[in-house]
Amino acid sequence: MKLLINFAAFQLGWFACVLGAANGLPWLGPVVVAAVVALHLATARRALPEVYLVFAAMVLGLVQDSVLLATGWLSYSVGLWLPGLAPYWIVSMWALFATTLNVSMSWMRGRPVLTVLMGAVGGPLSYLAGEKLGAIELTQPVQALAALALAWAIAMPLLMWLAVRFDGVREQRVPEFVQRDWRVVGDA
Repeated sequence: MKLLINFAAFQLGWFACVLGAANGLPWLGPVVVAAVVALHLATARRALPEVYLVFAAMVLGLVQDSVLLATGWLSYSVGLWLPGLAPYWIVSMWALFATTLNVSMSWMRGRPVLTVLMGAVGGPLSYLAGEKLGAIELTQPVQALAALALAWAIAMPLLMWLAVRFDGVREQRVPEFVQRDWRVVGDA
């Protein structure tokens, strides 16, 4: 059930961000994303590692999308907070994406080739869908999609590595030597 809720919440947030930006309401998506992130943190076993993951994804997204914006191969018409930086609504989408890494996308753990391929294909398709819905313009589509494929082929494995490191969803394992030491103390 948690997987289904996570997937549905991601879809809701994605459409709120994209359709909000496309319709001149770039604030709408980040408001919905804030609610989705709050729900995610409230249901995580340990919220703090997930906060770190969300923050790391937002920083990565801000850098990656700002670099792509600087190429001139894509453009955003709304939600720009400072010239040259990716719009706040797309940075919030990175936070939203981070909420899926340890839940509905955790099946990609330990599959680095698949993770690279999913990034190289899924990332550009998401931006292409955003363009079709009117939130973004790929001013030079071939170059933009190639750059997005490369950027996401790198970002996705990095995000999965971060997700393993900052996993607040799964039960935390106690190292075997600690368990052994506790049994010895408990048996005494």
